[in-house]
Amino acid sequence: MPTLKKRPASSQDSSIAPSSVLRRAAMIGILLAVLLALAGLLAYLTRSETPQPPADAHPKATTTPHSPAPRPGTEEAVAAPPRTGDPVTFAKAAAKTLWTYDARHFSCAEHLAGLKRWMTGEKKYADFKSVTGEVPGKALWSRMHDNRQHATAKVDEGHFPEAFKTAMSQDPGGITQAYVYAVTVTGKQSLAWKGSGAGAEPRSTTIAVQCRPHHDCALSGVLPEVAP
Repeated sequence: MPTLKKRPASSQDSSIAPSSVLRRAAMIGILLAVLLALAGLLAYLTRSETPQPPADAHPKATTTPHSPAPRPGTEEAVAAPPRTGDPVTFAKAAAKTLWTYDARHFSCAEHLAGLKRWMTGEKKYADFKSVTGEVPGKALWSRMHDNRQHATAKVDEGHFPEAFKTAMSQDPGGITQAYVYAVTVTGKQSLAWKGSGAGAEPRSTTIAVQCRPHHDCALSGVLPEVAP
């Protein structure tokens, strides 16, 4: 039986609430301030060693803005977010989580609830709709459940896009309003389904990560274009 690969469901409501539009505009606006050279992001607004930002841009985390962790011993649809102040480390973990799912044992609602725990608590910079766009809708998820489809992921590397690094070097203080970083992650997603079916495909995405000083990083959103 052919695999039902993860795609955004066409049955999902295509309308966007005004509050979601404002949050998305705020997040993209902050990123555009430091990613002026990325034409893909500009178009969106109108419709190995990893180089690091300045050392004081994301000091070691001491607290977290995430929702409380689930009770120990309970099985979760989505792994808990890591406690780290490094945007690249966090983005790599987030990408692996976005590319991993188990439709055999968890519902679409449970999966989305797990992803929600990764989001920043600052609503102004949280674009959860861009995250849900990476997840199959309920109808497709139901078919995936019937097909016992699940996916695992391996992350190869994560890096700041070249335009981001250039902008940071030219204006190190430009990020200090929201502390939202752009990180591009590449890897591979492996799929499996009933009847010993299996497949794999390369994946890449650019993730917006908020890492305020003295706080753990949190997911801000998923950018619509992959920034090199």
